[in-house]
Amino acid sequence: MTNEELVKQMLEKLGGKDNVRSATNCQTRLRVQVTEDAKIDEAGLKGIDGVLGIVHDRPGYIEVVVGPGKCRKCADICRDMGIPSNAADAVSTNNDWKTNKSNVKSGQKPNKVRDLLKVFGEIFVPLIPGVIAAGLCAGIATLIRQLAPGYADSTFLNVIVSLLSLINAAFLSYLTAWAGYRAAERFGGTPILGGMLGMITGLDGINTISQAIGWFNEDIPLDSILRSGRGGVLAAVIGVYFMVKIEKAIRKKMPDSLDIVFTPILTLIVTLIPYIFVVMPVCGLISSGLCWIVQVLCMSDNIVVRIISGYVSAALFLPMVAMGMHHGLVALYSVQLEQFGYVMLYPALAMAGAGQVGAAIAISRKAKKVGNERLRNVIRGALPAGFLGVGEPLIYGVTLPMGKPFITAGLGAGFGGAFAMATEVAATTWGPSGLLALFVMTAGPHGAVQSVLCYAIGLVISYIMGFIITNAMVKDEEVANA
Repeated sequence: MTNEELVKQMLEKLGGKDNVRSATNCQTRLRVQVTEDAKIDEAGLKGIDGVLGIVHDRPGYIEVVVGPGKCRKCADICRDMGIPSNAADAVSTNNDWKTNKSNVKSGQKPNKVRDLLKVFGEIFVPLIPGVIAAGLCAGIATLIRQLAPGYADSTFLNVIVSLLSLINAAFLSYLTAWAGYRAAERFGGTPILGGMLGMITGLDGINTISQAIGWFNEDIPLDSILRSGRGGVLAAVIGVYFMVKIEKAIRKKMPDSLDIVFTPILTLIVTLIPYIFVVMPVCGLISSGLCWIVQVLCMSDNIVVRIISGYVSAALFLPMVAMGMHHGLVALYSVQLEQFGYVMLYPALAMAGAGQVGAAIAISRKAKKVGNERLRNVIRGALPAGFLGVGEPLIYGVTLPMGKPFITAGLGAGFGGAFAMATEVAATTWGPSGLLALFVMTAGPHGAVQSVLCYAIGLVISYIMGFIITNAMVKDEEVANA
């Protein structure tokens, strides 16, 4: 089936093209907003060849898992068909609690948290290509420096390292600006104003203001109440949220003939005062608190604490992915990257996909034994993506529908997470996982080579333990009936 045919079949099961309001994509899913939820044929959608699973956890919004690469092509085809792709419009955080039967007992609060985390994901998902490119460049540059200490004497190596460093700096140096731009898009404001507010966060002029009002610590600048970069991306996102509210309020009162001139300048001036003197210092405290938690649990001098933290975080990551909460962690990753220069939590979480790979291999062997060729074909199609760190095809096509393997995969992944955190593996970025992440696991206290090697060992441990636990706990008859 061609991608065009796949899209046509999906649109038919989604209630027709006229029922689809917008369509966009993330790394593995086509994200669709519909007008009438009742017109969606979920069973028919799941039965389409090429659809690996669906996520339909709120009315009017559905995610169709089709795999990496294909999801972008499907989104492009939708755009060619005249279906809008505005990410801000395509993702709704509204939740009809009466129809969301699966969450009646838990009440609204967990869903509000989930929706809040999804907002951060919606802001940062479009930045992931830059995150990955910057992190890979930083990782490769670090490996070159360690494997070839005299690289500066070689014109070729020196130029390569400089180019890689430029790409990394182009993203990380202006991370708050990118975050501010995307946040303004997500909240319905003017993107360039959000980018400007985010850019201001990291400018030296903030230090000048801090010194003028006595908030700057000359001896230890990082301990200043207010300084350049204080609050980071967290401050940028929260600041832009309020900026958009201010912009909309000003625009309502502004005459049309004056809007293009005075609304932007008034918005920035009115926003900047509380942003610099309130939002940045408060978010700085929050960021410091988050980093303190990471230091206590993930960077503890006590290896037992690190092992427990690594196991629990890796074991629980798959449920977070299934609930769409994993993108909310990007704020924490960003804070770690700004504070430490690397991300310590991410390598352990990246083991979750490896646990799934091991579980899927165990299920595939059992499926061959009991003659379930349909399940074996699904696993064959999803495993390559799983090895490369894209776990959603396995989640929604294999482990989550079966139930028990979803649990055993997490239990197996926990061992790899424990090893990664015990050996203090650290990443230069987040985004890639599985085998693709080898070249970003080059940070931390023990050097790039050891960090990469320990990450690879952690993957193997997760593969093996995911296989062993799934093989022991999942019965043949469960696979036969899957």
